[in-house]
Amino acid sequence: MIETGWVSILPPLIAIALALITKEVYSSLFIGVLSGMVIYTLFAQESFVAIFAHIFDMMAEKLADNAYMIIFLALLWAVITLVGKSGGMRAYGAWAERKLKSRKMTLLATAFLGILIFIDDGFNCLTIGTVMRPVYDRQKISREKLAYIIDATAAPVCIMAPVSSWAVAVASEVSDTNGFHAFLATIPYNLYAILTIVMVLFICVTGIDFGKMKKAEQEALNVEDFSEAAESKDESENRGKVYDLVMPILILIVFAILGMAYVGGYFSGVPFSEAIGYYPTAGLSLGAFAGLMMAFIMYIPRKIMKPKEFVEGIVEGIGKIVPPMLILILSWSLGGVCREMIGTGEFISKFVASANISFAFLPLLVFVIAALMSFSMGTSWGTFGILIPIVSMICQATGGDGMLIPALGATLAGSVYGDHCSPISDTTILSSTGAMCNHIRHVETQIPYATLVAAICAVGYLIIGLTNVAWAGLCTCVILLLGILLLLNRRIEV
Repeated sequence: MIETGWVSILPPLIAIALALITKEVYSSLFIGVLSGMVIYTLFAQESFVAIFAHIFDMMAEKLADNAYMIIFLALLWAVITLVGKSGGMRAYGAWAERKLKSRKMTLLATAFLGILIFIDDGFNCLTIGTVMRPVYDRQKISREKLAYIIDATAAPVCIMAPVSSWAVAVASEVSDTNGFHAFLATIPYNLYAILTIVMVLFICVTGIDFGKMKKAEQEALNVEDFSEAAESKDESENRGKVYDLVMPILILIVFAILGMAYVGGYFSGVPFSEAIGYYPTAGLSLGAFAGLMMAFIMYIPRKIMKPKEFVEGIVEGIGKIVPPMLILILSWSLGGVCREMIGTGEFISKFVASANISFAFLPLLVFVIAALMSFSMGTSWGTFGILIPIVSMICQATGGDGMLIPALGATLAGSVYGDHCSPISDTTILSSTGAMCNHIRHVETQIPYATLVAAICAVGYLIIGLTNVAWAGLCTCVILLLGILLLLNRRIEV
């Protein structure tokens, strides 16, 4: 890695700005990667050809590093496509329409599913999107709203769940023999995650919308019928039952958890909380394959599909994941350039370490820096992976151990907020993919909601820095958030 100074922040800023301006993600990300490689080769004094050699080297490296993620997504979308072709999705939509009789019930059902599926955020996004999408279409709720709810209950829930891949990742970064205990201690200080869930539940109950989300909801109400079920004319869909959707997804979930435990060595004596975070995507792939096998067992003997149709469904499903997969590969490559080649994270973190500030402002400053880093790099894991060791060293070296846990909580909160707003974040991409929503529209409609929560969190971290009392900041934030939302709701109704 070469230290390139302030220019290291240009590639992610270029990619994000182009994506928001042009509404086109693929070329924006590629130009971001290209600009990063130009900076690297200039500082390394390498040839012009080296720029493109490094680009494809980075893509190949990220493909190899994330091979299991690619396998999991391909298998998962094969299952999703087969479930749709079986008629299970149509049958579930009809059943859910009878049971979920109002938009409020549908929104709350989505939020509770998001809270219950806390093992992995990517799995959360794709599974809930698949299950709830037909219901949203029938009730004319926008897919932007679906994408927001599953995104807002993915990372915020996972970052607080002791039994999740996130918990192990965070605990492993804390330079402490009780890293897992330190993770548990950060939960009350993770204001963004807590407030995001509060906001989602409030929106589900009141139906309040503002900004571009309100426009998206109005557009959805005016669409005659955009449901996937209405688009399909496959006769097999008339033979499907609700359990043709439920069983493959249920088996997928159960075996995904068992698969993560198996890969992590749980059956060899490793604690469950550690085992599921060891190599989660490998375990998720086993779960997706189990779901695929369950679909085969259920559909072929009952002649819902012929073997040839089943195989064609698998191929079709894998084909559907290619466009979002290309976005993921480019975003992984951009993150790799920033972290491993031009030192974007190091530049920002050194700025934090060199700033002579009072410890009372440390949680607020760390929250802001983490948000900027996560937004720029499109990864919350990469952000807290860089910042947590630095925050720990700052607190330990300067006698600020009492502010360590609040600062760590602020680091995690800022990482999730930046990740939520970033168009190059894999969770953001997977949320729009699961909801089958235009990616840039998901980003545009989600940013005002996420930023409102983040602004209130900034007030909370200032209070926590001054008092070192988690509940003082948290209670203040909850009151502020609910007060602002109630005012917005009243103003909209008037």
